[in-house]
Amino acid sequence: MKSPDMSIGFRVFTQRDLPPKDLVEKFKHIPAANIADGMNRSAAMASYIRLMTAPTECNMVGVALTVRARGGDNLMFHKALNMAEEGDVIVLSNEGDRSHALMGEMMALYARHKKVAGIVIEGPVRDVEALYSLGVPVYATGSTPGGPYKDGPGEVNVGISCGGIFVCPGDIIVGDADGVIVVPKGLARQCLEGGRRLLLNEEVKGPRLADGTGDRSWVEKTLDQKGCETIDGIWLP
Repeated sequence: MKSPDMSIGFRVFTQRDLPPKDLVEKFKHIPAANIADGMNRSAAMASYIRLMTAPTECNMVGVALTVRARGGDNLMFHKALNMAEEGDVIVLSNEGDRSHALMGEMMALYARHKKVAGIVIEGPVRDVEALYSLGVPVYATGSTPGGPYKDGPGEVNVGISCGGIFVCPGDIIVGDADGVIVVPKGLARQCLEGGRRLLLNEEVKGPRLADGTGDRSWVEKTLDQKGCETIDGIWLP
């Protein structure tokens, strides 16, 4: 066994501080966009992390089991998969590497057996035709047939950056067809209520916009407040 001072960067934490399961479940039927808007639009992973599998009836929702991997290497991903519990979302940071697929059909089959809620990878996958219908939501940057190394180092259950968003072990991960957002576990109740309020507002506003009776006066008011000039004429180069 390595001494503590030699294990930094190659270690596994077995425990996480987790939010209540009933609270996590309440995020299943609120669009990710509503939840993110309720968080001042600061919670969404970058658009290059996209859904690679079939859309589901409700959101992918679970608690983060985080992995910091060496670029193009999935050894610690396999370790996290062994550790995963029902309802976990494995979230993997990959040093920005796009040259090696970090999972394929075989790992997805095992993830389904473990009943993980989903997988989010800042890197590619492979076996996309098989992954599409296996029933495990997978978000990734794309696909490549090139496989990964299995050498390490890496870490499990540490803070990571994925898709430009900081993720802590135990944070709530929500994904739908739009993409993935991260709800800090300590703010989960406030984020849930904010998302609910915005969803209810859209249920009222949507029909009015559809029939043309919605109030759009805010556009002109905002432009005026910000000093936009309106010119009654044709632009000439």
